[in-house]
Amino acid sequence: MDKRTRVLNAMNKKEVDHVPVGFWFHFAGEEASGQGCINAHLKYYRETDLDFVKIMCDGYFPYPLPEIKTAADWKSLKPLTSDHPFIREQVERAKAIVEDIGKERCVFYNVFAPFSSLRFGAEAVGLTDSDVMEYIREDKNAVMDALDVIAQSNALLAELLITEAGCDGVYYCVQGGEYDRFTPEEYRKTITPSDLYVLEHANRFSENNIIHMCGWAGNRNQLAIWQDYPGKGSKLGCICGRPVSGCRPLFYRGQNLPGRFRDSLGRTHPAGNSLYRYQGRTAEIHHRSNSQSWQNRIDAGRGLHNRCKA
Repeated sequence: MDKRTRVLNAMNKKEVDHVPVGFWFHFAGEEASGQGCINAHLKYYRETDLDFVKIMCDGYFPYPLPEIKTAADWKSLKPLTSDHPFIREQVERAKAIVEDIGKERCVFYNVFAPFSSLRFGAEAVGLTDSDVMEYIREDKNAVMDALDVIAQSNALLAELLITEAGCDGVYYCVQGGEYDRFTPEEYRKTITPSDLYVLEHANRFSENNIIHMCGWAGNRNQLAIWQDYPGKGSKLGCICGRPVSGCRPLFYRGQNLPGRFRDSLGRTHPAGNSLYRYQGRTAEIHHRSNSQSWQNRIDAGRGLHNRCKA
């Protein structure tokens, strides 16, 4: 079975010959931008022979925001056009990688949900995370206006990544579900509308968009706020924490893997940024390792298929 068939079958509940495996890391320095980033992705995926490609959006975390001095400034944002560098350069990155490797492997591009794009953008113009939350408390509707605008831009990015660059789907990263940030009701009222705008738009152009429920910096999330999101997160994705009642997959941190899988896959990285995931048809690990360590983990992940049946 070829890699593309294997991954698409796994995502759509069809039979596979073995568990598809993928893992990755963020690129830095010269490898985080331009042709250097394209070359780094291709070199990495050729060397590891992984089953699918996840393209990192390194260099494009911050959404381009104006100076924010008052809550009213959030209302000054305008949607980006397709020729804006923030969109155009990411599409060109993805297109170059797809043209080189897309015929043999599925390719997914990381797209942040609007709240994450806003937080990264706010940091770039000198605001802290606490400042953002204070603006939400001060004038929630002003910040929601900004989220609506960013949602339009990120939705356009997702569309072009699929229709123009040729990605099989987007790897849609939702954040902000920490227990100490919003109550479930606050999240659903303030953040969910912009989350869903991007995801539902992407779903018009691909049936294989992945939901990544991100526990960044080791934070624990209220996973139930995302469990009904319409994407392949019900089959393939990253949920940082324990399984949610009603969700189809089981995703674990390394220390929570079932015992019979944990020993073969290894342990969680001490820094907490290496995530091991298991579900019935997919296992993924992302951690910068040497080539032999990569191969050992790839073999262990692919071996899960037979052990799941045992």
